[in-house]
Amino acid sequence: MAKKSTKGVWKSGSGRGRVRPKGRQVEDTAWTQVQELLGDQPRRHDLLIEFLHLIQDAYGHISAVHMRALAEEMRLSQAEIYEVATFYAHFDVVKEDETPPPALTVRVCDSLSCEMAGAAALQEALEQGLDPAQVRVVRAPCMGRCDTAPVLEFGHHHIDHATPEKVLVAIAAGYTHANIPEYEELATYQATGGYSRLLELRAQGDWQEVQSQIKASGLRGLGGAGFPSGTKWGFVRGNAGPRYLAVNGDEGEPGTFKDRYYLERTPHLFLEGMLIAAWAVEADTCFIYMRDEYPAVLHILANEIAALEASGLVPAGYIDLRRGAGAYICGEESAMIESIEGKRGLPRHRPPFVAAVGVHNRPTLVHNVETLLWVARIVREGPECLNAIEHNGRRGLRSYSVSGRVQKPGVYLLPAGSTITDIIAACGGMLEGHVFKAYQPGGPSSGLLPASIHDVPLDFDTLQPLGSFIGSAAVVVLSEQDSARGAALNMLRFFEDESCGQCTPCRVGCEKAVKLMGAKTWDQSLLTELTTAMTDTSICGLGQAAPNPIKSVMKHFPEEI
Repeated sequence: MAKKSTKGVWKSGSGRGRVRPKGRQVEDTAWTQVQELLGDQPRRHDLLIEFLHLIQDAYGHISAVHMRALAEEMRLSQAEIYEVATFYAHFDVVKEDETPPPALTVRVCDSLSCEMAGAAALQEALEQGLDPAQVRVVRAPCMGRCDTAPVLEFGHHHIDHATPEKVLVAIAAGYTHANIPEYEELATYQATGGYSRLLELRAQGDWQEVQSQIKASGLRGLGGAGFPSGTKWGFVRGNAGPRYLAVNGDEGEPGTFKDRYYLERTPHLFLEGMLIAAWAVEADTCFIYMRDEYPAVLHILANEIAALEASGLVPAGYIDLRRGAGAYICGEESAMIESIEGKRGLPRHRPPFVAAVGVHNRPTLVHNVETLLWVARIVREGPECLNAIEHNGRRGLRSYSVSGRVQKPGVYLLPAGSTITDIIAACGGMLEGHVFKAYQPGGPSSGLLPASIHDVPLDFDTLQPLGSFIGSAAVVVLSEQDSARGAALNMLRFFEDESCGQCTPCRVGCEKAVKLMGAKTWDQSLLTELTTAMTDTSICGLGQAAPNPIKSVMKHFPEEI
């Protein structure tokens, strides 16, 4: 019998095969548009968020075709770009079968101070009074303008003490750009001795002598953690270069607006402090990570950095200004570094710490904006400008962001030993018709304290025995007309929205806490079990501190739950 043929066949049919890759194809028009937006900037991975901002600003959203073109231009996968773009609240990703958002967006702040000032009613009125096909109305977290609550953002234009009528006026005028306040420019700052100490230090300064001044002043990190500032310098300097400096300007803790207050007035005091710290650790580059909710600050810094470069005080590119994209978690230093690298802002496991493994895996000095303001002052005026002030047994000064039921909300530079009584007095007292009931001493993470605890200094290490802490000194004052349980629910909803989702205790814990807190009567046993699990097992400070409002209400306001 004849042998049967066993010739193999890899492909059946007579076609000519696939002529293009599978998946979404690059559209020439979109690719050209992306190339024009990016210009001659290097196509580096760490600039991905900056490039997404360019597309969002130009077109009001990020379409699938532009995302595909950006992937082609940067030689990145679409999946990588998609996961970054969808992580941040200020990017509107639109797929092929979806309708782009309207050209105009109104973001209504729903933080505690704004909620107390009527933000919910404001949002409802706007939703009923505006055409949703023309204007999108969405809720948004704290915008750092708590002293003028309620606040909303129309494009990049903030409306203080907002009303529907003010929004209609802004829409009619097409007023969507930021208001740039008057501030101290480079020439004015130099006329009063600005940058003279920096130049002296660069010529013949001893970094350890400057570090000793910082330590003698008692300066600690003013972004919330309170770590001794001068000590950081030694940690970073002790690691082999190249080294970097990263400024944490993501002032996202609700109730906090001190950094914005100073940057909109004296930006060069901050910039000189940053350059002194960079000189001390021999940083190759200074990264300034500034929150997107501060468009006026971003404009000011961009202008003044250009002025520094033109004057020869810094080489071009030495200061790298980065724009956040609406993610509270990026206030955590390692999450901020991930964002600077063009990635999702997921907190890193530690150790290693950022002083050894930071931006691009190099030693990185991280400081808060206000901390660097004090560095400049200490170097110019001596440690006495900070450590010579004493009150209630505490030394130093603190910038308190105060809002809520007080006569004059705002930023107040007061002795670090100030009590809530001192702070309310500095604000002109309580609003007429309001009786002091409770206060948030340092942002939602610090929980709520009752009016009966009125004689404790609001400073580092003084509030821990009470189950609280000073944090970023974001003080919100509540009256008898406010609900403590309602305030705590507002805070937990914020944490639920802003959890990065990386770890289960925080991601699921915040969601379950909000559901349990919505009940008429709280299940205190179950909430206690939940808060313990969150505190003990969350990766970063968000999940660890999120239960504080729950604990404080159960402890100090049991009659409400």
